[in-house]
Amino acid sequence: MDLPFDAIEEDQPGPKWQQLFERHWPAYERWFTTPPRLDAPYYLTCLRALRQHMPELVPTYETLVELAGGGDTAARFLSMYNPPPYLTACSQAVVNGVEPVLVRNYDYSPKLIEGAIVKTAWCRPVIAMSDCLWGVLDGINEDGLAVSLSFGGRRAVGQGFGVPLVLRYVLEVCSSTQQAAEVLMRIPVHMSYNVTVADSAGRYVTVYLAPDRPPQARPDAVSTNHQDEPEWREHARATSTLEREDYLLKRLAQPNFDAVALVESFLRPPLYSTALEQGFGTLYTAVYGTRSRSAEYRWPGMRLRQSFDDFHEAQVTVRFDRVHALAHAKRRAH
Repeated sequence: MDLPFDAIEEDQPGPKWQQLFERHWPAYERWFTTPPRLDAPYYLTCLRALRQHMPELVPTYETLVELAGGGDTAARFLSMYNPPPYLTACSQAVVNGVEPVLVRNYDYSPKLIEGAIVKTAWCRPVIAMSDCLWGVLDGINEDGLAVSLSFGGRRAVGQGFGVPLVLRYVLEVCSSTQQAAEVLMRIPVHMSYNVTVADSAGRYVTVYLAPDRPPQARPDAVSTNHQDEPEWREHARATSTLEREDYLLKRLAQPNFDAVALVESFLRPPLYSTALEQGFGTLYTAVYGTRSRSAEYRWPGMRLRQSFDDFHEAQVTVRFDRVHALAHAKRRAH
């Protein structure tokens, strides 16, 4: 299987974002409207929620809706308020050394990723992996604040935003881990997610979000796909969330374990997953350097490095048969 990843630079929403919308909207529209949802919020409800919780994003939202054609369905989708439920796997960890580094594997179905690394300057410059056309799976801003998400392993669904838009908001308005944690603690989300944040001063936190209980912020350097003890046992077994967490905690506890060793750990099993057909295969590894303000996207044998000082538009095509073979070779060598 081959999967392209595109690096795109566009300071303000314009023709490049519009091309991204036109490419992915048919699939998003099917997901958003099939089957019809009796509880889907009206447009004005979505707009009021955005104005209440993330007002700084409203001008960008209105521009995006206009670029998308101004239709009701697209406007409600782009608000990301009370979207249909969805889930991923993912591992993430922070290590402090010469510079703090946030590393994550994004484990999901290759049919459901945009593959767009987008550099924008909406409220401030941001480099991020796009989701839902303006949300963020993981990313970094010009102040060196980095964020990433992983599914929290719970079935509860409630009233709130899809978490990728919350991550976008964090990167647009926050400069520090403390500011990010405060934002994450106050915005309602519609499902359970674990969000790890790291800044250029070496401060990090993981905020455990849920729609049915108060959020919790903890100084956890590692997060996989559960909150406290796994509640959804089938999902926990399928994604090996406890095994991945244990592996990362043991690795981080080793003497002289640094960012290079951490990244290499993410590029081989048990963290690197080849379960693409089950929808939990590793699609990319993201490495965010908070002092160098850099973003590197890795696959076994491949990499794409970007930064705010040197961002270049490019496309890389990942050939998973090849990278899977290299991942298993790395594990045997280790």
